[in-house]
Amino acid sequence: MGGKVAFTAVEQASLSVADGEFVSIVGPTGCGKSTLLNVAAGLLQPSGGKAEIFGTPLAGLNRQSGYLFQADSLFPWKTAIQNVAIGLETAGTPSGQAQARAQDWLKRVGLGNFAERYPHMLSGGQRKRVGLAQVLIRDPKILLMDEPFGPLDAQTRQIMGNLLLDLWSADRKAVLFVTHDLEEAIALSDRVVIMSAGPAARIIGDWKVPLPRPRDISEVRLDKAFHDLHREIWHVLKEEVLKGYAQTGGG
Repeated sequence: MGGKVAFTAVEQASLSVADGEFVSIVGPTGCGKSTLLNVAAGLLQPSGGKAEIFGTPLAGLNRQSGYLFQADSLFPWKTAIQNVAIGLETAGTPSGQAQARAQDWLKRVGLGNFAERYPHMLSGGQRKRVGLAQVLIRDPKILLMDEPFGPLDAQTRQIMGNLLLDLWSADRKAVLFVTHDLEEAIALSDRVVIMSAGPAARIIGDWKVPLPRPRDISEVRLDKAFHDLHREIWHVLKEEVLKGYAQTGGG
């Protein structure tokens, strides 16, 4: 009793993301998608193999990445502008300069008039916009996103997806985006990577997305190439999703 049970979340996974490339990872619940993100962030050390950032072995936290989680990471006692500015201030940027840059980023995400509002005064979509500005203001070279739009309704997810694409297109960074939503993955990405059901999950598919940019998420989903690719990927993914449901009792 009380002994630890060995558990391998991801096994023999090899994934490379080019500078400026938008890659989504899709797979059933418990397949280790977030594990790969945590390895890339330096929050988790791989038990085997290695993680490299721009050709350099990753040791400790990945200081070149910005991480956007599914849950809100805003400080409830700080205003929107204070939440966005805090990353610069803790890094030594003078408060006035940090606040000015934070205001600029709030304008970029469409919240220029909401600077003095606290998180509880904002909608779910607005809080996600603040969180996005909070990450991007530090100008990370890599964006790690763990189902960031998961809690939002379908319409707000589309709006946030288009906002993300607009910001990314202006200054292309490497993006590793985890989602359960295959349609969202195809609409956003340059590549879609599929993982098998866990434990010991592995990468079982890697598709390039042949859709031209710039994209509007609501419009690109009407494209025949979108539906053809969705059908091809779902043919592989469906079996793994069913395995995942069987392992979790359908939860």
